[in-house]
Amino acid sequence: MSVPRVDPETGGGPTTIDLIRHGEPEGGVLFRGWRDDPLSDRGWRQMREATAGHAPWDRIISSPLLRCAQFAAELSHKAGIPMTIDERLKEIGFGDWEGRSPEILYRESPQLVGAFWNNPVDCPPPGGEPMTRFQSRVASAWRDIQSLHEGQHLLIVAHGGVNRMIIGQVLEISLRHLFRIELPYAGISRIRIEQGCPRLVFHCGSAAPEND
Repeated sequence: MSVPRVDPETGGGPTTIDLIRHGEPEGGVLFRGWRDDPLSDRGWRQMREATAGHAPWDRIISSPLLRCAQFAAELSHKAGIPMTIDERLKEIGFGDWEGRSPEILYRESPQLVGAFWNNPVDCPPPGGEPMTRFQSRVASAWRDIQSLHEGQHLLIVAHGGVNRMIIGQVLEISLRHLFRIELPYAGISRIRIEQGCPRLVFHCGSAAPEND
């Protein structure tokens, strides 16, 4: 059975929120954070393929960074869906690691990088955004999105860290363990909220309508 659509003006019914991570950015695999690289050609293909053939959303909400916002604007224009930019949805800042290759950093500082992946709360990158601050701003955006768009079907175009943070809040996962969630480029996860109770419907699945 297809996901029920609800009139955005009247509200009511469940709120369905799809989270999509951006595609591959130009420059390859880097600690990118706030570095504002656009999508590569492959990244554009990944995003278009992930959303091809269906656009069930009432609104698109995007990170301000180019690797999210440019695709969100294209989809908004092509599908006739209103779009909002939320500054709070930008990726976590990696400080001195911004723009650095993980492979090179592992060779230079294996213990430091390993400590970050295992415990990002107590071992942030040098000069990086603290996980608790990152959590606070993403949580603020997440609360407002649910409150302002109750009963709608939304698409959030954001980042691996942001989408992990939202999923982590829904499932009450410790901040220390967020990076244990695998989230590939253009991966889509769905959260449904009914009677104030959020649940993860699927992770890295398809945005196509659900069937019995």
